[in-house]
Amino acid sequence: MSVIIVDNNYGKARVRLMKVARQGERHELQNLTVKIAFEGDFTDVHTVGDNSPVLPTDTMKNTVYALSQQTQEIEEIEVFASRLADYFLTNNNQVTRVVVEIAEHGWTRIAVGGEPHQHSFTKGSDEKRTTKVSATRDGATVESGIEDLIVLKTTKSGFVGFIKDCYTTLPETTDRIFCTSVKADWRYTNTDAATADIWRDVRQTIVETFAEHDSLSVQHTLYAMGEAVLEKFSDIAEIAFSLPNIHCLPIDFTRFGLENDNRIFVPTDEPHGLIEARLSR
Repeated sequence: MSVIIVDNNYGKARVRLMKVARQGERHELQNLTVKIAFEGDFTDVHTVGDNSPVLPTDTMKNTVYALSQQTQEIEEIEVFASRLADYFLTNNNQVTRVVVEIAEHGWTRIAVGGEPHQHSFTKGSDEKRTTKVSATRDGATVESGIEDLIVLKTTKSGFVGFIKDCYTTLPETTDRIFCTSVKADWRYTNTDAATADIWRDVRQTIVETFAEHDSLSVQHTLYAMGEAVLEKFSDIAEIAFSLPNIHCLPIDFTRFGLENDNRIFVPTDEPHGLIEARLSR
């Protein structure tokens, strides 16, 4: 039997980095998790154990720290990911593609006497700013995104008119809690547009649309959020969403001889519906 390698990659994942930029008494903080993947002709590594084209993944980890040390300031994660990808391509002729993914974890300044402290922080929510840079010697694509942005609204959401068969127990509703953890990724046509300001504006567009949209389903709101982003930002070519439906189920009070007037719920995140789509012009 002849066995071939259809595709392969290798790299280093979950490289943790905490960087402090010191500007006098005021310090900036950046907390990153980095993932690196190499693609190329690594057939002999797999088939005959020839490690001569392999850059150790431990070296990849060290490179993350070394390149971060080269700059005093806090960089945009898209810029840092691009620097890493360029470095690896320049110094590894055996590699045809480098993919660098970075998640940035938020920290918030502690307020002391009503003023943000110069160098003390609290950990924010689980929400992350993300980027993915995929680079070859012919060019690169840059994506930015959001993960674990939990949003909820208590009305203006319903779900009716769906298929009902012998196993359907879900009741129709025109007024329900809508909660999801937004994962969104968007690809730029112009990589210079990948800035923190644009990221914040895209995030705000997503959350405002979620809040104001009269939702007939998760799919309905997903489309509305993507449409709003693509209409507002010409430098974004496409946007993808992954939206788990974090259910808030009404408590059945009938066994207690009481009526639930749509006020008391139990939140449950497993199992959950999962709605995903990619939108472009």
